[in-house]
Amino acid sequence: MPAPHSPLSEIAATYAPRFAEFAFEPGFVAAVDQHVAALRERIGAGGGPGLIPHPPAHDALSDYALGFLDALAETGWEEPPGHDYAVCRLTAICWLIHEHGLLNAA
Repeated sequence: MPAPHSPLSEIAATYAPRFAEFAFEPGFVAAVDQHVAALRERIGAGGGPGLIPHPPAHDALSDYALGFLDALAETGWEEPPGHDYAVCRLTAICWLIHEHGLLNAA
């Protein structure tokens, strides 16, 4: 039986190009940072010793991402050219994936 599909590789491929926008969109950087903090809290990857956050568990982030993508699909969301809540959240998921090498850990 094949392993269930993880949405993390798709999110990483789709939203990593948005990192280039960080250089000229400080509001986007701040919004993504807030989403990263909220995600860490939600999936239990909060602060460790010295306030250094724990890396998120691959499965926990993958499960969250799958549920988030399902909710977006149910509402008929389409990616806008700007930065709405969903773009910020998906970019934050992507940032966590890259920051912690979660595609290599799978």
